[in-house]
Amino acid sequence: MPAILTPEALAAALATPGRASIPCLDPFNLDRPLVLECYRAANHRPENPVVLVQHGMMRNGDEYCEAWIPIADRHGLLIVAPTFPTESWPGSVPYNDGNVLAEDGTLRPRESWSQAIPGRVFALLRQAGVTTREKAYLWGHSAGGQYTHRLMATQDHGIFEAVGPANAGWYTLPNLETPYPQGLGGIGLTQDDVVKLLAYPMVIFAGDQDIETEGPSLPSHPAARAQGPHRFARAHNYLAQGQAEAARLGVACNWQLIVVPGIGHEGMRMSGVAGDYWFDGKMPEAPSEPREIVKEL
Repeated sequence: MPAILTPEALAAALATPGRASIPCLDPFNLDRPLVLECYRAANHRPENPVVLVQHGMMRNGDEYCEAWIPIADRHGLLIVAPTFPTESWPGSVPYNDGNVLAEDGTLRPRESWSQAIPGRVFALLRQAGVTTREKAYLWGHSAGGQYTHRLMATQDHGIFEAVGPANAGWYTLPNLETPYPQGLGGIGLTQDDVVKLLAYPMVIFAGDQDIETEGPSLPSHPAARAQGPHRFARAHNYLAQGQAEAARLGVACNWQLIVVPGIGHEGMRMSGVAGDYWFDGKMPEAPSEPREIVKEL
């Protein structure tokens, strides 16, 4: 069994630039091992950015970490992909939905929500001296996009430089009237929490070719289908729901939807897009010819 993650263990594992896989335990989920898939660029310094990357349903944090290596090398980044293995975090409830509800539907203790883990990891990186940054970037694709936008509804935003859920299969609507995970009701959140979520300048990445309407990886339960026929439509619906709730409350909705041309449900390519957007200030051009889409979950 892995040990509880400590600053000392992180400092030792990340002392040398390159790839590192760190098995560990979160202190509030001792029966659910994790792995931190990391890459420290050779030109990374403690003052350089940290990117927390959330994998999709395949739990392939290693592949997502490696997809970020080119941008990490260009900008001296530290990439940390908290990975939730299927064996210890089975199904969508512990990971996609944040481990908020128990199997019987009762509310779990807040500190055991998996959505709190990236924040604890970043705090340990700071304690270890691996980073002196006060804020991290947070990005997640597919199931990781679900995890990321739900994390933003339940966790402190103060540690995030920028946040970008990408190609999520469906979304938790930003209102307290609808029970979680369809909405934010029944889990102890307040209207102030909703206002803070709406105010954060979250960037929703959506590939304009992520338009499959059937398939084993596309959520198809009624709440998901009510949000649109495919992921691309559901991303637009989520933004519209946020804007409508903000108007109802008389507050700002600072979300932005970035349409990514020519990309479908492709986690590795979307990783590059997010890196280019955040660190190079550019977006890909639309392809001149149709191409075969290979899904990456």
